Amino acid sequence: MFSRLKKLIGAPEPRPAQAAAAPPSAPAPPATQEKPPEKKEEKEDQPTKEEEKKEEEKKEEEKKDEEKKEEEPKTAPAPAQAPAAPAPTAAPAAANPEDIEGEEAPPPPVVYSRYTDDTIRFLAKRLKERTEILKEKAIDPYATSPEVTPPVTPILRKDDYIRLKEEERIAKEEAEKKKAEEAAKKAEEKKKKDEEKRLEAEKKAEEERLAEEAKKKERILPEISCSCFDVLFHPVEEKMDVILGTTIDPFTDRRYISWLSFVALAYNYNVWFCSARLAFPYHSETANRYWIFLDILSDIVNIIDIVVWQPRLQFVKAGDIIKDRALTKVHYRKSQRFKTDIISILPFDLLCLYFEFSSFYRLNRFIRIDSFFEFSDRLESVMAKAYIWRVARTTGYLLFMLHLNACAYYVASVHQGLATTTWVYDGNGTAYLRCYYFAVRSLINIGGLPEPVTTFEISFQMANFFIGVFVFSSLIGQMRDVIGAATAAQTYFRASMDGCVEYMNTYTIPKLVQNRVRTWYNYTWAAQGMLDESELLDKMPLVMRIAIAVDINLATFQKIALFQGCDQQMLVDMLLRLKSIIYLPGDFVVKKGDIGKEMYIIKSGAVQVVGGPDNSIVFVTLKAGSVFGEISLLQSAKDGGNRRTANVKAHGFANLFVLEKKDLFDILVHYPESEKVLARKGRKLVKAKGAVPAKGNEEKQKGLALFGPKPPTPKLLRAFANIKKLKKMEETK
Repeated sequence: MFSRLKKLIGAPEPRPAQAAAAPPSAPAPPATQEKPPEKKEEKEDQPTKEEEKKEEEKKEEEKKDEEKKEEEPKTAPAPAQAPAAPAPTAAPAAANPEDIEGEEAPPPPVVYSRYTDDTIRFLAKRLKERTEILKEKAIDPYATSPEVTPPVTPILRKDDYIRLKEEERIAKEEAEKKKAEEAAKKAEEKKKKDEEKRLEAEKKAEEERLAEEAKKKERILPEISCSCFDVLFHPVEEKMDVILGTTIDPFTDRRYISWLSFVALAYNYNVWFCSARLAFPYHSETANRYWIFLDILSDIVNIIDIVVWQPRLQFVKAGDIIKDRALTKVHYRKSQRFKTDIISILPFDLLCLYFEFSSFYRLNRFIRIDSFFEFSDRLESVMAKAYIWRVARTTGYLLFMLHLNACAYYVASVHQGLATTTWVYDGNGTAYLRCYYFAVRSLINIGGLPEPVTTFEISFQMANFFIGVFVFSSLIGQMRDVIGAATAAQTYFRASMDGCVEYMNTYTIPKLVQNRVRTWYNYTWAAQGMLDESELLDKMPLVMRIAIAVDINLATFQKIALFQGCDQQMLVDMLLRLKSIIYLPGDFVVKKGDIGKEMYIIKSGAVQVVGGPDNSIVFVTLKAGSVFGEISLLQSAKDGGNRRTANVKAHGFANLFVLEKKDLFDILVHYPESEKVLARKGRKLVKAKGAVPAKGNEEKQKGLALFGPKPPTPKLLRAFANIKKLKKMEETK
């Protein structure tokens, strides 16, 4: 590099003798000689402030090193041949002090221009410093950019690279899947905890509400201690435990519903006869003994109900049915009904011993109205046609309102004076019957009533008219709703049938077809009371539908050879897919050659397997519980394997359950083992019944049936024919 600079500058080359004679340990020139070029450099090249500071610090360090080196070689004699300004020797001596001690230093280079040499040295140092800085930045990823430098991808073979990428993908998917599962698990746990907290809060709020209600009730009706009665009636309870059992189901036990009928009868006796006895003069010395007997009898019924039946009724607590006798008794004793029952049987009748005999003291029996409504609800739940009881109950409400109005009219007539005006009761005939007749004409607004005279009579009659308008209109509307609900299904049936008939008349369907359609509608309605059973079953929960389906058809399914050994749950799923279809007499269920897509179970009626030219030959008759068409469910359409092999028609009205192939395949997706069992049994049944010939082969056989089958060729003739064929083949060769 210096040789090139020399050529560019044009400096003369030094003599080799002088260069060789220069001692290696030549002393460096004094520091004062280097100051002028440094000042000159500072003037010409002025870097930035930071660079100037760094340069000054470095120069000071260099000066110190040079001074140290100058002090060391003072003892050595200075050579005479050395030039006056060999300053560059100080730098290598300072840079390599260890080399000076161990080895002889190389001869100092010849410097022709101090300024040029210093500039080059300064640039070299700057380049080295920048190189170090760049190395540090390359090592530190955050020195140049926040992004991490990607690693060097190793060179792999294609198969190894694909395998590596697949493993990375699988590992990534597993990690994501695991992460998703953990997130889902955490979410589920959080959801459960939130649900538990919500339920606990609701339960706590419900308990607080019940406690508050109980406190309010205790203020009105405090709890009644029955310890003395428990001791008194303990022998009776033990005997009744043997007869009735420790507890009773109030919804399904028919004995309890029968007993409620007596309780309802006792309640109706009190509300009808007590009000009549209170209004009309039915108390006399001869009649009172009968009234007392009937009153005691009704009270005995109520006491037996309170002591024997009500403490045995099961109840539901937190979803569990409580059947413990002690708990049922405590539950009844703490209920509001027990307190009202006790109040309803308080014997205020004993006051008749000190006062006049009257039914006024039995008005507390009216508050036991819950027993009548309970009887009404239980009776509706067990009746096949509940609308009959609803109509009777609504009619009873109407008659009771007329009864109360008759009692009120008689009391008003007595208050005004019997036969004092034309409007009041005149006292002739049976008082109750005449007053009831007036109530019917007044409340129903029939007309033809006597004109009221006094202000009291006018007010009473106006009240009657208003009560008749509101009460009887509501009762008549309720009666309409009851009858409409009772005949809703029949109305829907009639509307469907009328719409179908109108459609057939619009398109001029033949009368024969129309008659068959009408017959189907009438028989379907008569047989099952509805057109589509699935509409009713769809409204039920799955558990109820399964229970009904299992009770009707599971035993039949278990008898089918094809389904024996299959999963029981699969059979239950199949039962839920069954559809009910009614066939009229003479209808073909399946025809020979048709594609089999369904299996049939006979619910009621019978079908016949027929054949012959006009299907007049009956091969077999299948009755209720029989199954046919099950093999077609598992056969494919290849070579006509799923074709029907016989004609089956309905003998009379036949109600069949149908299971479609599509539904079966949808079920078998979830039961692979049962699918294998069905496939294996299907092949065995097909082999046992014989392979079903294809349609083309069947037609060929029909064509050749006129000439009969061709007789087989004798073995001897076949041997001669084979010999001739061999000879011909040899000749051709």
